[in-house]
Amino acid sequence: MTDVAHAGEVVREGGLVVYPTETVYGLGADALDPDAVERVFEAKARDRDKPVSLGVPDVDTAMEHVLATEREEEFMCEFLPGPVTVLCQRREHVPDILTAGREQVGVRVPDHATALALYRAAGTPVTATSANLSGRPSVTDPADLDEAFLELVDHVVDDGPTEGTESTVVDVEAGDIHRRGALADRIEDWLDEKSPR
Repeated sequence: MTDVAHAGEVVREGGLVVYPTETVYGLGADALDPDAVERVFEAKARDRDKPVSLGVPDVDTAMEHVLATEREEEFMCEFLPGPVTVLCQRREHVPDILTAGREQVGVRVPDHATALALYRAAGTPVTATSANLSGRPSVTDPADLDEAFLELVDHVVDDGPTEGTESTVVDVEAGDIHRRGALADRIEDWLDEKSPR
């Protein structure tokens, strides 16, 4: 069994997996399983009022979990896969714990073959949050993972160092960038160009 296939199995069984993206290393769990998501919050010592994004292998799969507007879908087709988190209205089956009770959920389709292979192997949306304790720097090399954090993780997919520039978080409908990261200028240009006149 390949490393990614095993990692997908771990996610399906409710476990935690560290995996690479084109930005930083992520912490993956079944994003639709409230107990697995709770483990993500515990491992990161993350406040429960801070939402976690979900990762999927492509835009079509994203549409199964969000109620996207035409504008949001157009944006996703333009920028995904890529280092962008798109905020969209969640469908009812997306658990409250993932979104901290909010109606929107962040969607990630990383431009990284290993991450996408993991999502496909898991067969479910996977949490897309950085693999680190909250408040600590994001990890771009698995060798830098905190020992105490590693004890709470079931599997690490080591694919070498990553780029390190975090994703840009964007609310397309509102035309707002919540966090500037990779491609922020290009995204801003798109939002300006496509804004309702």
